[in-house]
Amino acid sequence: MPHPGDSPVRARRALVTGVGGQDGSLLARLLLDEGYEVAGVVRREHSAYRDTLGDLIERIELVRADLLHHTSLVQALQATRPTEVYNLAAPSFVPRSWDEPIVTAEFAAVGATSMLEAIREVDPSIRFYQASSSEIFGEPRETPQTEQTAPSPLTPYGVAKAYAHFIAGSYRKRYGMFTACGILYNHESPLRPVDFLPRKVARAAAAISLGLEQELVLGDLSARRDWGYAGDYVRAMWLMLQHSEPGDYVIATGVSHSVEELVEHAFRAAGLDWRDHVRSDTSLYRGAAELHDLVGDASKARRVLGWEPAVSFEELVRLMVEADLARLQEASASR
Repeated sequence: MPHPGDSPVRARRALVTGVGGQDGSLLARLLLDEGYEVAGVVRREHSAYRDTLGDLIERIELVRADLLHHTSLVQALQATRPTEVYNLAAPSFVPRSWDEPIVTAEFAAVGATSMLEAIREVDPSIRFYQASSSEIFGEPRETPQTEQTAPSPLTPYGVAKAYAHFIAGSYRKRYGMFTACGILYNHESPLRPVDFLPRKVARAAAAISLGLEQELVLGDLSARRDWGYAGDYVRAMWLMLQHSEPGDYVIATGVSHSVEELVEHAFRAAGLDWRDHVRSDTSLYRGAAELHDLVGDASKARRVLGWEPAVSFEELVRLMVEADLARLQEASASR
C-alpha cells in the first residue's frame, strides 16, 4: 500500500499523431486495452474522423494541433501530459509522394523534428516512437534488411522517412531522449483505404463474388512485398516504448509474397478462381519506381522485445476479404 509522502504513480497517458489512420486507430485501441488514457492529434473537426475511428471517438481525447506548427504541439503536450508519444502522422500512400514531394517532406521529416523539439521543451522524459519505414532502404544493398542495413531511399516518401529516422536517433544521442524507431514493412488490415493494393484486391474479390463487379485490372503480378498484419505491427510499436533502453527495430515477417499470391488467396477466400476475373495491364507497371528485394529481418525485435507476428499472410488476406464482404452486403441491405 502507498504510504503518506509517497509520490503518486503517474498515469500512463499516450498521445498519438495520425490517430485517424489505420495504424493510429489500431494503436489507440491497443493502448486503451492496456489501461492507457489516450489522446489523438487531429487537424480537422472531430466529426471528420467518425468513419475511421468509430466507437474510439468517444473513448479517446481528440486534440487539434498541427505538426508544422510548433506552438500548437507544445500546447497539445501541455494539455495532455503524455508519458508516451507515437508519431504516426505522414502521408502514407507512397506513389502519391511523387505528386506531393514538398508536402511529404514537410509532414514526414519536418513534422517529426517539430514534435521532438516540442517534447524537449515540455518534458524530455516523454518516450517517443517514430514510425519509420522499409522505404528508407529503397534499393537495398543486402537482403534481408536489418537495423544495420545502410539506408538507400528512392522515393520522396522514403527520403523523408530516412530524415525522420536519423533525426530521432540524433535526439537520442544529443539529448539522451528515449526515442525508438520502428522500421515497419508493409502491413495491412481491413482499415486500409482502397488506394492500397491489398485492400483494392480484397474489395474487388468481395465485390465480384457478390456480382457487383466483373473484373480487376492490376499491374505487375510478379511484384513482391513483405506483407504483415497491422494489428501485430502496432503491438511492436508499443513494446518498443516498454523496453528499458531505446532503439531501432525492423518489424517484418521475413517472407515476401507476389501480387499473384495475394490475388490467389483473396479470390480463393471469396470462393473464386482469380484467373477468371483478373487481368494484368502493362500500362500500370511501376517500372523504375518499383522497389525490389525489400524483405525485413525482425530477429532483433523477436530477441529483445519478444515480438512475434500472430497473423499469417493467408489469414490476413482472408480477414480483409471477409471484412469487405460484410461491408458490401451491409451497404446493399441498407439501400
